[in-house]
Amino acid sequence: MKESRGTKTAFAIAAGIVRPVLNLMIGRTWRDFEKLPSGGFILCPNHVTEIDPLVVGHAIYSSKRYPRYLTKESLFKVPVLGTILRNTGQVPVARSSTGASQSLKAAREVLDANGVIIIYPEGTLTRDPELWPMRGHTGAARLALQTGAPVIPMAHWGAQELFPRYAKGIELFPRKRVTVVAGDPVDLDDLRGVPLTRKVLLEATERIMRAILKDVAELRGQTAPEILWDPADHGQATKGRNYDGGSPTNGKKDK
Repeated sequence: MKESRGTKTAFAIAAGIVRPVLNLMIGRTWRDFEKLPSGGFILCPNHVTEIDPLVVGHAIYSSKRYPRYLTKESLFKVPVLGTILRNTGQVPVARSSTGASQSLKAAREVLDANGVIIIYPEGTLTRDPELWPMRGHTGAARLALQTGAPVIPMAHWGAQELFPRYAKGIELFPRKRVTVVAGDPVDLDDLRGVPLTRKVLLEATERIMRAILKDVAELRGQTAPEILWDPADHGQATKGRNYDGGSPTNGKKDK
């Protein structure tokens, strides 16, 4: 993807601030990044802490690609942050049908230009008490099936020790290690070119989440749960910190 001088400068400034700070706080290991396609693709990481986008963005930028996130439209109105988001070409996501159409168009343009679109299919930090990936939303699957772009799962672990889920501050000591692993493309070939029914979108989403879950299990060296955690089955809200009607713990394990 050919980037403008302004975009390159904006990324260089942001990376020049974020990367040195992260490198001071964490040891890092990036693995299997040779699996990333040279063309446009959709990257789907697991979501365990609020600093995930910084860690994943650091990893992707280090691989000589420019990370673009589907980002809440409201964040573009935040002073300074909004300027950075606009100048680095992040994609705003609006709730209206017109806004959603524009978001899809912008994401498609990034992919068509061999760029990287990063989507957290869980939509928010996982509600799973053990921080396993939970049930996904269909946005990533819809974009993949509409554009034909490959979907790459990504697993990472360790950032939640630095900034526990919904914590009020970071835990610097001892120094944490974060590992980020790129997975194999999710096989969606049999679902492409057919009507985008809810059944098709749910099947594609399930495959994406299962691929992420498998890679997270391998990274953690643990056996993954057979059933993806579904907040609705546990009376949990899908938005906000107090999703249990109480206060979440600091990300290690809910009581």
